[in-house]
Amino acid sequence: MGNAGLKQHYETASKTGVLQISDHKLKDIPPEVISLSEKLRNLDLSKNRLSYLPEELSKFKLLKQLNLESNKLEMVPHYVANLQKLELLNISNNSIQSLPHTFCKLCNLKQIYLNNNKFKQFPVQLLGISNLEVVDLSHNKITEVPTGMSNFFAAELNLSQNEISALSEDLHLAPRLKILRLEENCLSLEAINPSLLRDSKIHTMNLDGNLFEVKQLASVEGYNEYTERYTAMKKKMF
Repeated sequence: MGNAGLKQHYETASKTGVLQISDHKLKDIPPEVISLSEKLRNLDLSKNRLSYLPEELSKFKLLKQLNLESNKLEMVPHYVANLQKLELLNISNNSIQSLPHTFCKLCNLKQIYLNNNKFKQFPVQLLGISNLEVVDLSHNKITEVPTGMSNFFAAELNLSQNEISALSEDLHLAPRLKILRLEENCLSLEAINPSLLRDSKIHTMNLDGNLFEVKQLASVEGYNEYTERYTAMKKKMF
């Protein structure tokens, strides 16, 4: 699709507040997109060739959803924090290793997809964001879950296919965490703290593909309390 085709997209977006220009081989964000900064609520730039995000991005004050999946991004700039209304951010399938220290200012963020990047450490900038619901960090190279998880507010955390061998002592204190995905990591049975089974709100924990058989989890103190929460959740669904 040439510029003429995109022009129609821009005209429609100026009325709807929604712009999708994925899969157009874009290396830069076109000026026509920037000119819509005061109107857009939803911007999809996925499957392009963007290697950086310009400072003009901070002008998108109304933006609630931003999709940058499958680009060539290596960093998230600090001015992303200016997108104060942002609720969903998808930057999966890039080459990002960390988040800026300002990231915690995104107080309305509900869903963030960071899967298939190059994180070696759990991004602590996600701690303290009180409206978080879903965090996807699968397919990275994270080795441990850090202390401070009592300040992690999401209900669902996906850490599958990382290199995690240690979980923080306070993970059970994550106030709303109910679904924890840890498939295909490097966890031993000893790494599963009884408090995680006994005292957390987690009702679904996926541990397939670690250094122990999942059925061995039944030998860990607190397993009965965990299965009670799982059963109660299943009953609510039917």
